[in-house]
Amino acid sequence: MEEILETKGHDQEPSANGKTGKKKKKSWDYEKEIGRLQVELAHLQAWVKKSGARIVIVFEGRDAAGKGGMIKRITEKVSPRVFRVIALPAPTDREKSQIYMQRYINYMPAAGEIVIFDRSWYNRAGVDRVMGFCNEKKVQRFLELAPRFEAAIVESGVTLLKYFLTVSEEEQERRFRRRIDDPVRQWKLSPMDVESYQRWWDYTRAYDEMLRMTDSNHAPWWIVPSDDKKRARINCIAHILQSIPYERVKFEAPDLGKRQKKPSGFVEDRSIRRMVPDTVP
Repeated sequence: MEEILETKGHDQEPSANGKTGKKKKKSWDYEKEIGRLQVELAHLQAWVKKSGARIVIVFEGRDAAGKGGMIKRITEKVSPRVFRVIALPAPTDREKSQIYMQRYINYMPAAGEIVIFDRSWYNRAGVDRVMGFCNEKKVQRFLELAPRFEAAIVESGVTLLKYFLTVSEEEQERRFRRRIDDPVRQWKLSPMDVESYQRWWDYTRAYDEMLRMTDSNHAPWWIVPSDDKKRARINCIAHILQSIPYERVKFEAPDLGKRQKKPSGFVEDRSIRRMVPDTVP
């Protein structure tokens, strides 16, 4: 794998007296790096389809930490039939009566699939706990059982990757206020986001215990600092690619052949059709 960030110049700049001065900040081209990684994701996709691999990627983290943008960059150049994104709504009354993990098991990948959970079973240790949607006894039972549940997933041959995106108090507030001021982002600001802003330290305690109790050798948590969204995306996608032993699959270009000739008796349909108006100047 190439270096995640392409650097320009030297790490240190000589001063006028010849001594090495303060380190220069490394510069890198985000669009170039994200483009290169998306090409690798396409190669990963081809390998997953050919090998029948099954992969689960879990994204958890603070509200406004950039999970949506991360998932968008991962999936925007690949097939939604291979990269399936699961973002479940609040459970129905029927689902509430089921075994807690049951609704998530239904979305586990078949051969040749990558399932990305935009939030997951860890709702129980985060929002459910802080907002009082379940009692403390159920939370503790979940924290005890989650590593065993994930061990069963891994033992079945599924590759499981778990990422937790962090963001500082100051950056989270800046992003929330940007959502308030921007009409195209206002839909992103939910009542739960407001609660998470007000209950920062309740969530801090909940997430700290969650990460401590559910980190394991077979399914470790990987922390992604996300105050810099672009750097977070590059680092996380590169880590995903490095964590899966995929190989490049040779693309067999199809032979398009020849297009059929227009039939001699073909008559063009001249019935009136509604055309979308051209509004471009």
